[in-house]
This record gives sequence, structure tokens and C-alpha cells, in this order.
Amino acid sequence: MYCLQWLLPVLLIPKPLNPALWFNHSMFMGFYLLSFLLERKPCTICALVFLAALFFICYSCWGNCFLYHCHDSALPDYAHDPSIVGT
Repeated sequence: MYCLQWLLPVLLIPKPLNPALWFNHSMFMGFYLLSFLLERKPCTICALVFLAALFFICYSCWGNCFLYHCHDSALPDYAHDPSIVGT
């Protein structure tokens, strides 16, 4: 279970507020996970626990899924603030 200490913090990285950065964020996270799985070769139990946690987070539209944005969940009010989006 040592390899979970490298996988679970990935689920805690927040998505950017700017919708234009969602694609870059999802590509970075996907390539990070792919390179981690190929380089470190985590045990089967750790990989299954991580994939199950990722599935449940994305399935429940909890808001931190980096694979896609849930259409039912609204953006926060401050996402349209020009002082935040413009930076």
C-alpha cells in the first residue's frame, strides 16, 4: 500500500476555475497518471483502489473529477469574475 501515497494526492488537486484551462489540466493529470503507472508499476490493489476512488468521484459529480466537467454542476459565482479569469 506504499504506492497509494503517490496516487491519492492526485485526487485532491483542484480543477482550475477558468474553463479554458480544463483541457490542459486534464491532459496534465492524464499524462502524470500514465507515466506513474508505467514507471512505478504500483501493485494491483493500489491501482484498483485508486481507479475505484476516481470512478466514484467522477460518477458522483463531486466537482473534482479531472476527466470531464459535469453538466449538472454549476460553476462557482466567482468563476466569471474578470479579475480571476483574466489572470
